[in-house]
Amino acid sequence: MMNTSKSPFNVGRGAVIHGKWHKQAYLVERMLGKGAAGTVYLVNGTDGAAALKFSSPLSITAEMNVLKAFAKVQGSSLGPSLLDADDWENQYGVHPFYVMEYIQGPTLSTFIQARGPSWIGVLLLQLLENLQMLHEAGWIFGDIKPDNLIVSGPPFALRCIDVGGTTKIGRAVKEYTEFFDRGYWRAGSRKAEPSYDLFAAAMVAVNLVYPERFPRDESGVKQIIVKVRQKRELHPFAPVLIKALQGKYSSAKAMRKELLAALGHRTAEKEEVKMRPVARASSGRSQLKRKKKKEQQLLTLTSILCVAVLYVLYVLVELLR
Repeated sequence: MMNTSKSPFNVGRGAVIHGKWHKQAYLVERMLGKGAAGTVYLVNGTDGAAALKFSSPLSITAEMNVLKAFAKVQGSSLGPSLLDADDWENQYGVHPFYVMEYIQGPTLSTFIQARGPSWIGVLLLQLLENLQMLHEAGWIFGDIKPDNLIVSGPPFALRCIDVGGTTKIGRAVKEYTEFFDRGYWRAGSRKAEPSYDLFAAAMVAVNLVYPERFPRDESGVKQIIVKVRQKRELHPFAPVLIKALQGKYSSAKAMRKELLAALGHRTAEKEEVKMRPVARASSGRSQLKRKKKKEQQLLTLTSILCVAVLYVLYVLVELLR
């Protein structure tokens, strides 16, 4: 059942992973992802579908602590729920793993491609709300990117499928993706602080309209700002993204407040545009009604005068007889 590859985590479809201590069994359906920090599989257990991750004991302990921290953050929908943790023993040795909730849905990139860029601002608001809760709990997310974000639902909710980059505030970020890393863009350090996540959140919006991920030039973060201003889809909230890229927000709450105001202003402008032709049409109809009323009044008055003249003529004729 185990592939003869040198990697002890290359498990084939149909393999059954037996937990050494908790005695739970998991049937492997397919691989979900593989990286430097470990390999994740879609499995079926006694409670249905789940995601099982093999990694080093140190990484597993750290990631489990993150998932436990997520569970304590009331209202947060970022991370998956932790379901189990155990060891799998086979001919290759003992392999620690943990099992978490399997979050179904398209990646953020796929969702935006299907639904359109108008959803970018809405989902960014949701991301910032969850980041605020996470930051208040003493963590930053670290490796924020569209590939790590799933849109579940409806109702649509932004969820994360990889917590490997989550770091305690004040420490150094160890796991990141260059395009979303402010250090790579020479926009700041890799110190785990809220502004690090906010830079990455802004880069998520950038990546959704630049899916090819342009290479960095010598201008660093200035290059990104130019790119933001060039995309019509980002115009409504471009100032918010630029401030995040420049590290001018101290909290996700402050960034979310300004993003909400920018999106609200855009909605108000749309409603105003929608109302203008209606108002003009309404005004035109009122004028037409007044015109018709005047014409009817004039016609009535003319009719009365005609009748009066005819009556006077009739009386004169009768007197002359």
